[in-house]
Amino acid sequence: MPRPSNSRARRAEIVDGMLTVMATAGYERASIQAIAAAAGLTAGLLHYHFGSKEKILLAVLDTIEEAITARFEQRISPDAPPRVALEAWIDAHLAIDTASDPRLVACWVQIGAAALRMPTIGTRYQELLTTDAARLRSIVAAVLSEDTAAVDDADAITAAILSAVTGAYQLSLGVPELTPPGSAAEMVKRMSVGLLKIR
Repeated sequence: MPRPSNSRARRAEIVDGMLTVMATAGYERASIQAIAAAAGLTAGLLHYHFGSKEKILLAVLDTIEEAITARFEQRISPDAPPRVALEAWIDAHLAIDTASDPRLVACWVQIGAAALRMPTIGTRYQELLTTDAARLRSIVAAVLSEDTAAVDDADAITAAILSAVTGAYQLSLGVPELTPPGSAAEMVKRMSVGLLKIR
């Protein structure tokens, strides 16, 4: 009788190893050997399950998307008012809690840079940003509609909030002393209130 496949568990270990190495050493220095060591596996198993470092990076992108979606869904109920949904979206990206994984932020920032020179990564990165922006835009439009404000501004407001989140990621990684610990979510929420002109 054949043993049950452990491919999913192995792939998860490899992705976790990539997150660890990439968060501390960067993508360029995340060698197959270093990833394998962090995952507690052999380099041959990485090749068997993924074939290349780029394919591992694509799996890291999927992991980041799943983590953000899970954090959002944990903070929101289907009948939540739009303003609560907006706060949940911001917290899903920026709040620091027991479920936070700083490696995801470090990797996301580096993936943004890799996306400029790696077409496959760039395409997937754009897909994730577009999906995330669409969710945010829907929430922003609902808040504007609730306050009978001009929904025409939804695109610009969405871009501004998304830019603030991206900027917070960059600062937390590049110059962490510029952002007081744990302040990013609250500051972006305050900015969103001003952008949406909600009271």
